[in-house]
Amino acid sequence: MTMADKDILTAEDVQALQPMYSAVIAAIKEVYDPEIPVNVYDLGLIYELTINKEHEVSILMTFTAPNCPMADQVLAEVKQGVEAVPGVTKCTIDLTFEPQWDRSMLSEEARIELGMDYEEDDYGKLND
Repeated sequence: MTMADKDILTAEDVQALQPMYSAVIAAIKEVYDPEIPVNVYDLGLIYELTINKEHEVSILMTFTAPNCPMADQVLAEVKQGVEAVPGVTKCTIDLTFEPQWDRSMLSEEARIELGMDYEEDDYGKLND
């Protein structure tokens, strides 16, 4: 087995990690944007979430604005919440602003919470 092969998840690995993946998402949903009453997951701030065989979680995320004054606090809350999930050994978060966040990234739950209507959205209908 090569070094690269040990990092490839089998179908059994993926199935075994599914409960942890769900628990990690639930933990992230406990972290709210300080200025918007919606959690960071439903805001669409999580661009990528992976868990490897060693149960290390890697997250690629963004913020609604690059100059978010509460960025450090939100990052710390996400990291602490994810690392509190049973079985998680480590959480690494990388911050990106590409692509830039926009309202089209909101989940349906976030749109409902914010009272937004798809038809009234500046980005047009998202269900087409």
